[in-house]
Amino acid sequence: MKQPIRIANAGGFWGDSVDAPVKMVRGGPIDYLTMDYLAEVTMSIMQRQKSKNPLAGYAKDFIDVMRELFPDVAKRGIKVITNAGGVNLDSCVESLKAVAKESGVSGLKIAVVRGDDILDNIDELIGNGADLSNMESGMPLKEIRESIVSANVYLGAAPIADALAQGADIVITGRVTDTGLTLAPMIHEFGWNSENNDLLAAGTVAGHILECGAQSTGGNYTRWWDVPAYANIGYPIVEAFDDGSFVITKHENTGGLINIESVSEQLLYEMGDPTNYITPDCVADFTSISLEEDGKDRVRVTGVKGKPATDSYKVSVNHFVGYKASGNLTISGPFAVAKAKKCAEIIWKRLEDAGCKYEETSTEYLGLDSSHGEINQMPEQVNEIVLRLGVRDNDKEAIERFGKELAPVITNGPPGITGFAGGRPRAQNIYAYWPALIKKELIKPEVSIETL
Repeated sequence: MKQPIRIANAGGFWGDSVDAPVKMVRGGPIDYLTMDYLAEVTMSIMQRQKSKNPLAGYAKDFIDVMRELFPDVAKRGIKVITNAGGVNLDSCVESLKAVAKESGVSGLKIAVVRGDDILDNIDELIGNGADLSNMESGMPLKEIRESIVSANVYLGAAPIADALAQGADIVITGRVTDTGLTLAPMIHEFGWNSENNDLLAAGTVAGHILECGAQSTGGNYTRWWDVPAYANIGYPIVEAFDDGSFVITKHENTGGLINIESVSEQLLYEMGDPTNYITPDCVADFTSISLEEDGKDRVRVTGVKGKPATDSYKVSVNHFVGYKASGNLTISGPFAVAKAKKCAEIIWKRLEDAGCKYEETSTEYLGLDSSHGEINQMPEQVNEIVLRLGVRDNDKEAIERFGKELAPVITNGPPGITGFAGGRPRAQNIYAYWPALIKKELIKPEVSIETL
């Protein structure tokens, strides 16, 4: 058994640095490369893409990454684990196979984890006893049944570990937990089983620290002025041991920093009850975690305790709830704030006169008080300010009418208005998140493998 195993993360969401995966593979030794592309809203975006193009619906950035990295991972035996498959695993795999062929790479095993996408059989599941009520409001699913655009189960680490046990070099999934991408290699390498609650919890904590990429290595860090070389910030690596202890570190000669504070800040990310961090694999107790400095840019994590997993998976349902649009105007020169407020007044009055009513409107003054209100004393004079207006409604025509009312104020409103570019704001679909639970007995994850 090799110890430690080095598991790297090179992306916390679809849109993260496109250079990070290359830097992680070529910047130093690693055994596994993980890339997380999926946020809750990403599934609805991918499902919408797939509805327009049957070949879309996955993270195409991943294909570009592998076009660059195929020779490296093949030569060095680095295993790749990612949820880039989104809602179109087959199309993702076909694109990956084409890139492998272009790169002259063969012999690698690609595994696909299926079973998370329940959109097409949701009625069958309901018929078999699935409730799928909103776990926060208690509202029954039938209230939104006709507007659902995506429905995915958060699978855990087990099917990924199964794929690795079958010799997979690259594992592609749809919706799995972010933490599962990191935990799975530990289960595979160290032979942990479903009763090793403390060990599974330790791997889950490691995954939680890695899941947002550079957010644990100095990104979004409170004392940002202490962070060296942001432009070359290193992404996190876990050095894992079979006793559940691990070290968070990064490649040498990279920017960013790792200390107890940076790791602690990431541990607090998306935290509800810290004593019961629920995943499909276990329930981790984040109050049991011990951190200690282990050298420069190294933090050792020990003592994690866990409890048995629950009998349910969490389900991410997205449903259509209307339209929105927003647009900006930059107001400059003397009396910029007063002129911005006058512009807002003019535009809302004109829309009212046109008979437009909205479920929700927003008026923000970027640079003045849009994020923190009047927490600081308001300046009497500013050089410029950005006015951002937004609307939300089910009436698409009213939303489009809003988009036509911003530009005219440049010539028929107060002076000094600029910054209107890119055309009129267009109506965009809004999708709402519907969290639910489903009994594990109703979901059957599947692993398939093929060789390039």
